[in-house]
Amino acid sequence: MWPPNARRHHNVPVLHLDSDWIWDFWFADDGERFHVFYLKAPRSLNDPDLRHWHTTVGHATSADLTEWTVLTDALAPSVDPAFDDYTTWTGSVVRGDDGTWFMFYTGTSHAEDGRRQRIGHATSDDLTSWRKQGVVLESDPRWYEQMADNGWDGADHWRDPWVFRDPAGDGWHMLVTARANTGEFDDRGVVGHARSTDLRTWHAHPPLSQPGAGFAHLEVIQTEQVDGRTLLLFSCLPSEYSAARRSTNVRSGTWRLWSASPAGPFDIAAAEQITDTTLYVGKAVRDRQGAWRLIAFHNEAADGRFVGELSDPMDLRL
Repeated sequence: MWPPNARRHHNVPVLHLDSDWIWDFWFADDGERFHVFYLKAPRSLNDPDLRHWHTTVGHATSADLTEWTVLTDALAPSVDPAFDDYTTWTGSVVRGDDGTWFMFYTGTSHAEDGRRQRIGHATSDDLTSWRKQGVVLESDPRWYEQMADNGWDGADHWRDPWVFRDPAGDGWHMLVTARANTGEFDDRGVVGHARSTDLRTWHAHPPLSQPGAGFAHLEVIQTEQVDGRTLLLFSCLPSEYSAARRSTNVRSGTWRLWSASPAGPFDIAAAEQITDTTLYVGKAVRDRQGAWRLIAFHNEAADGRFVGELSDPMDLRL
């Protein structure tokens, strides 16, 4: 079992920036060093809620997931009009068959006041210098809610791409934070799905879960193969639960569930809490000794203030 109070190692540093908040993040492993990419915004904004609209994608490396070296930012919003000229948000990184690294990320534009979310990608030979390649995927109205039909917050939720190779070798899958186009407005969160054969051309598919599980959205989805089963992690704050789930007074941040396949289907109603709101966006990562660790970002302090730094690695006990 994964206990909610996973043990922290107080003798190693977190990734903290004096000048910037850090929140959502994702990893890549080049075999020698771990690379972490993370959303960051200036603490000088004072109001943490403003950070979402002043983001860049930071980059740091580590040999052991504890001592981090901060490098030049990986991505920033485009200067010229583009799908990502307002924000560059959460994503994931994979390596293609030819050795090219692909970063898939979320973009929003000023033209749509940041309300329309699209998935774009950038490529790199060394995980340091990135070349933007444009949009690869938009939400498909056949299965997914569009912003004009959203009676919850009026936005188009299509973000946080998690990309992985099909276990049988049949191309690639992308899991996406998405909302179904049916059901109660505060209970439409689903695992969006898309497929590709080459990482460059993507096609949306029906969601891999059903709405009605108690979540308005499932943020920063991750899947990993652990002991022959699929572990799925996602995060959701209590303010974004359905009214029915909020009535239970559950305080939670990161959730997990098991599945037979990384391509679903996923029974989100069976998910279990593993952190509270102090730790958000819990990510599983395997260290050099082969042990699974959990890293999250410190979200909420005891007094309710936003913290904005990455946690130490925590032991995950299965």
